[in-house]
Amino acid sequence: MSLGLPHGSYRPAAPHGGTDDYRCFLVDPHLTAAAYVTGLDFVPGNPQIVHHAVLYRVAPGQVAAAQAQDQASGGRGWTCFGDPGLPPTGTGATGVLDSAPWLGAWAPGTGEQLFPAGTGVPVAAGSRIVLQVHYNLRQHQGTDDSHVVLRLAPGTAHLLPLHTQLLVAPVELPCAAGQTGPLCSRDAALADLVSRFGVQAAFTVAGLQLLCAHGTHLAPTPGPTQSCDRTVRTRTTVVAAAGHMHLLGRSIRIVLDPGTPRARVLFDRPVWNFDDQRATVLPQPVTLRPGDTLRLTCTYDATLRDRVPELSGLPNRYVLWGAGTTDEMCLGLLLETG
Repeated sequence: MSLGLPHGSYRPAAPHGGTDDYRCFLVDPHLTAAAYVTGLDFVPGNPQIVHHAVLYRVAPGQVAAAQAQDQASGGRGWTCFGDPGLPPTGTGATGVLDSAPWLGAWAPGTGEQLFPAGTGVPVAAGSRIVLQVHYNLRQHQGTDDSHVVLRLAPGTAHLLPLHTQLLVAPVELPCAAGQTGPLCSRDAALADLVSRFGVQAAFTVAGLQLLCAHGTHLAPTPGPTQSCDRTVRTRTTVVAAAGHMHLLGRSIRIVLDPGTPRARVLFDRPVWNFDDQRATVLPQPVTLRPGDTLRLTCTYDATLRDRVPELSGLPNRYVLWGAGTTDEMCLGLLLETG
C-alpha cells in the first residue's frame, strides 16, 4: 500500500524565523478490517530537506481530533514539534499514556524496513496514520512529495504484536574550549530554543533533567556525555533497537542492567554516522522484566561544529535537546513484543 502527502507536493516553511518545519499529514489507509503492518519504506521526495519522518497510528477514537487539526489548514497538515498533539487513548504496552503510538520511523540510511519475522504492528479498522516529516531548510528550499509504502498482513495472521519503546537522555553540551559567543550561555541558548520552537521546548529540557536525575532543571550537569536510566515496568521482549542523534553525535549505546551480572548491550554505535541510522535486529530476542534497568548513553563533540559542512557559519552555542537539525537529541528506540 502506497500513501502520499495529501493534495500532492508540500512546500515547507519554518515558523518563528527558524530553519526547521515539523509537519504532520493525516493520511487514510482505508482499512475496513484490522491489519498488521509488517514493514515500511519511506521514500523522501526531496532528500535535501527531509531530515527524518515518523509514522503514528491514529486510533478510531482519535480520528475526529486529528481531522479537526487537519481541517484548520485546509487538509495540508499542521505544525507539530514533538508529537501530533492528539488526546491519549490510554496506557500503552510500555506503561505510559499513548497519545499516538509509533508505527515506524525513517532517518537517513534506513531504507526499507522489514520487521522481524513473525511480528507486526497492529492497526485497527478505521484507523488513520499521521505522517510527521521534519524538514531542515537551512541550506535548501523547495517542495516535497514524499510517500511511504506499507507492507500489510491481515489481522487474522498469527503475528506477535510489535510496539516501539522510546528512551531519552538529556543534552547539555557546553561550548568547546576556546569557543566563545553569546549563545555559549545556557540561559541564552535556552531562550533561543524557545524563540524557535515555543515554550514546550523549555519544558522538555527541564523534564529531561527531572526524569534522569542529572542535577536539577536550575542546575544541570553539563558535559559531552549524558545518560538516563529507565526502570522497566512491563515484561516485554526486545527484537531490534536503534538510536537517533544529530550532527554533533559521536556515539550512542543502550545497555540492559548496567553494572550487574546480567548486563547486556542491546545497541551500540561507537562511531555515530548521521547518514546510517538503520535499526539493528538482535541475534536473539532479549526479555525485559519489571524492575530491570535500561540505560541510554550519548556522547557529543562540540568541536564538530567547526568541521561539519551543514553547521558551517553558525555561532558557537551551548547545545540542548531541541527539534532542530542544528540542535541535538539523544533518543533510543526498542522494538518489542509482549
